[in-house]
This record gives sequence, structure tokens and C-alpha cells, in this order.
Amino acid sequence: MKVLVINCGSSSIKYRLIDLRNDRVLTDGEVQRIGEGESRLQHRWTDALGEARQLARSEALADHEEAFRAIEAALRTSGSMSELETVAAIGHRVVHGGEAFQAPALIDDATVAGIREVCALAPLHNPANLTGIEICLALFPGVPQVAVFDTAFHHSLPPQAYRYAIPDAWYTEHQVRRYGFHGTSHAYVARQAADYLQQAPAALNLITLHLGNGASAAAVRAGRCVDTSMGFTPLEGLMMGTRCGDIDPAMLFHIRRATGADMDELESALNTESGLKGICGVNDMREIQQRADAGDAAALLAIDMYCYRIKKYIGAYCAVLGRVDALVFTAGIGENSALVRQRACEGLDALGIVVDDARNTADAQPPFEIQADGGSVRLLVIATNEELEIARQAAACIEGQS
Repeated sequence: MKVLVINCGSSSIKYRLIDLRNDRVLTDGEVQRIGEGESRLQHRWTDALGEARQLARSEALADHEEAFRAIEAALRTSGSMSELETVAAIGHRVVHGGEAFQAPALIDDATVAGIREVCALAPLHNPANLTGIEICLALFPGVPQVAVFDTAFHHSLPPQAYRYAIPDAWYTEHQVRRYGFHGTSHAYVARQAADYLQQAPAALNLITLHLGNGASAAAVRAGRCVDTSMGFTPLEGLMMGTRCGDIDPAMLFHIRRATGADMDELESALNTESGLKGICGVNDMREIQQRADAGDAAALLAIDMYCYRIKKYIGAYCAVLGRVDALVFTAGIGENSALVRQRACEGLDALGIVVDDARNTADAQPPFEIQADGGSVRLLVIATNEELEIARQAAACIEGQS
């Protein structure tokens, strides 16, 4: 089965065609800066001789419809269009499913209407996701299409984990609750960890750490998520590249009174000017570590804060789960920063979490282990693959419908 995965953002489109018989990527690419003057398209494929090829071009693309036409032209130029003619399903990443969508959903009029109803919960993402869906429905008539939701994996949270201590009407009338995000990543690495450990998911308790520019933690008991760090929006939880993570909400009232900032300015500051960037001016952990190595005080503080917040969530989720079989690091920072992994686990020996320095700093490709001999908790580094998880969930949904 070949599945085309579409991730449509507010100013970008990412696509990947995957053959699920061998999990091989047949072609992929992205368009960036849609509607921002000069857009950039990159398209990658493997030619008939098995050589990796790439096409890159810049042109003005006013909207997503023009961007999809540019993608189609790239597919034809590279000879990849024939692969799409045999596609069995299209899987769309949709950020927010609200309370209605607790699993992947075959796209029909009711699904589109349901996604539109929760646009207010993700105004920067769901409208763009819908645009991609509507365009693909027109471009690929008759091909089954599936919405895969970032929030779905976290719908197994119990009420004590997903409810906030706020007026009840805020939940019952306005759906304010913990939803959680990065669900496809957490679901993927939890299953990969079970495969690596040669255990059934139902036999394991895991803490999964998705550490990239966006960052989140999840407590997974017997294959089901029971708590997660992101909340009503992706702003809550761990310190991130440009997002603040957990804060005292009363500071917003103080800053508004002190500066006169309006709600849009405050929202933008917490989402785009905070986190690592707020502390040291940049959000790329590689650059921050280089500056820290040179003795930059702000970079040192940013790393201290970032790792301290991760450690607090590890401790909290150890308490939630009671028994932890493995701790899983994934995403850009989790997979590549030995320093962050070591610092996040530092001092947790009493919980059975002990890093072996040689294993942690070895030039190894995921999956690999970094725990010291004698540590009761396995420490795994596993590469995430959200596109493959979306493709698998889309295929399973289609097979379930048939």
C-alpha cells in the first residue's frame, strides 16, 4: 500500500509518499513561504538507477492551491507522478481534533465539518489543514483520505489529568481542557520502544520525551497515554525553542498593566519570543551549546532551565506511573544532544535513571541505549517518524472501513 502524507501549514506544505510494504519513502518535499513573496520548493526522489535526486526552485506562489500545482509540476518533472497514480490513501496531519475526534477519521463531509467546528481551538493550524484536505479532495477524487489528529493519542487521559481547576462552565461550554499535542510522535516512539525491547506495548510503562523546537513529555501506561505536558494549546509544559512552557498566568495581568500590551502582543510574546530564545536570544540548541561551551552566561542559563524543566516532568511522571520501564528521547534535540540527555537525567539515580557517559556520547544512530549497567530504567534514543505514523494510521483506518 502506498500512502501520500500531507502536512499543510499556514504558509507551508510538506508531503511524503511512503510504500508501507517496506516503509520506503518514494518521494517527498516541501514548499515554504507560501503567500510571502518568493516561495521555495524542494522536491526529492530516487531515479530509475537508485540515485537520490533533488529539485529546488523559487517562485511566487500566492496560495496553497498554487503551491499544490507547483508540487504536481515537480512530480511530473521528476517522473514521480506515476507513483501517485497507484496511491491507496492520503493521510492528512490535523493538529486539533477537539473532543470529537479520538482516532483517525475517514474524510467525508461530516469530518470536514467537525474539523471546521474546532478551528477556534487551533486557529493557526486547523484552517490550513482544512485547506490541504479540500484541495486534495479535488485533486484526487475517489482516493480515500484520512485525517490523523495530533491530539488523538492523548484522549486516553483520565479526567483528573485532562481537567483544569477552573470554573466548570469553561470546560462544559468552551471545551477548555488539556488536549496534548505531538501525539503521532509519542505514539510512534512508544511502539518503536516496545519493538526494540521485544515487549508488547501493554506490558510497558514509558516516559516519552519529544524534544525539538516544540517539546512535550508523555506518560504512557500499557500503550495508552495517561498524562502529557502540553495542554489546551501547545504553549503549556516544557520550555521550548520560542514557547514559554509552564508559567504563572497572573504575570500576563501584571505585564498588561505595566506595559499596556494587548492580548495579541502577549500571545505572540509567549509563543514566538520566549523559551530558549527569550533567555539567550536564539532557539537553536546547537548554537546555544556552542555559546555555552565558550562561557556565555545566558546560554548556560538557557540550558540549565531547559534541562531542569525536563527533569521535573520525568520525576512527576515517575510518580504518575509508579513503575517506569523505559525513558525515550526523540526529535531533533532528544536524538542529537547528548548534553541535554545527560543533564535531564542528572541526579535521578534513586529513580533507577542513570546515564552511561560513553554510551550517551558515542557516535551511534538511533535506536540505541544510554543507561549505565545496573540502572533499572532503560534509557532509549529513538528517531521519530511522524509521517510514517500518519501513513500507518491512515492505512489502518482505510482497512478498518473496508
